Amino acid sequence: MTEYLKETFTGGAVTTAGGAAPDPLAARVRTLAPSMTRSMQRVAEVVASDPAGCAALTVTGLAERTGTSEATVVRTARVLGYPGYRDLRLALAGLAAQRTSGRSPSVTSDIAVDDPIEAVVAKLARDEQQTLADTAAALDTAQLAAAVTALADARRTDVYGIGASGLVAQDLAQKLLRIGLVAHAHSDPHVAVTGAVQLRSGDVAVAITHSGATADVIEPLRVAFERGATTVAITGRPDGPVAQYADHVLTTSTARESELRPAAMSSRTSQLLVVDCLFTGVTQRTYATAAPALSASYEALAHRRAPRQRTTSR
Repeated sequence: MTEYLKETFTGGAVTTAGGAAPDPLAARVRTLAPSMTRSMQRVAEVVASDPAGCAALTVTGLAERTGTSEATVVRTARVLGYPGYRDLRLALAGLAAQRTSGRSPSVTSDIAVDDPIEAVVAKLARDEQQTLADTAAALDTAQLAAAVTALADARRTDVYGIGASGLVAQDLAQKLLRIGLVAHAHSDPHVAVTGAVQLRSGDVAVAITHSGATADVIEPLRVAFERGATTVAITGRPDGPVAQYADHVLTTSTARESELRPAAMSSRTSQLLVVDCLFTGVTQRTYATAAPALSASYEALAHRRAPRQRTTSR
């Protein structure tokens, strides 16, 4: 094992040549390297120690430099939190520029660790506004309208999502429930596939995956597709594997995530916009039943919003 990875395994500080604080990529490697194969560890070590050099390499070039295969390079990129090698190269180029300029380490692509909270709020607000605008501009309204029609007429809707996309899936399912439709959100892949087997023509399955390559989301969508259900994919990668099992593809913005994408940020924002568009469209089409259902659910929950009366002891 190399000295670099020994240091990452033992939690030692990893610094740049100039003695700067640890950067996000080094921290990510330090966390994930113990679970990698030896060949993946070699790739991780090289990209963390020489981001500028690796950013200039093709996937074949990096495989040759590390004595591994192209498949290993791609797998390492995904373990480090990137949808593919192209995304890793872009992040490496940004990290190389950061090291050269001596900027403070980044928490996201443009938020430094020493930014004041006011700057954090302003930068995040700007990025999310841009994400929403980009998603709206790129959204295929014909595909959206077709998905709305399918949802409005569905006997049942199953929604699949993992991680942050799972939260978005829950949001869509509960919105549909509020207007009297039958909807279920699944984040457990076994339960999702079990439910998908029961779907048929007249049902809808919705897969939410920013990368378009999440196997635990693609598998139930494939099953639903083969059972004859109408399938919808909400994804940032319309050319990804999920699209081959989707009757309708709704594309979300592929705006920048944090450098190592430890938490979905802009992708979640764009997914929620698409969910809101679907929900609003379905509500329009089913207004005669949706409005009373919304009113009934509001009344049923009204007592939970009332402030509790404090009791005084005697």
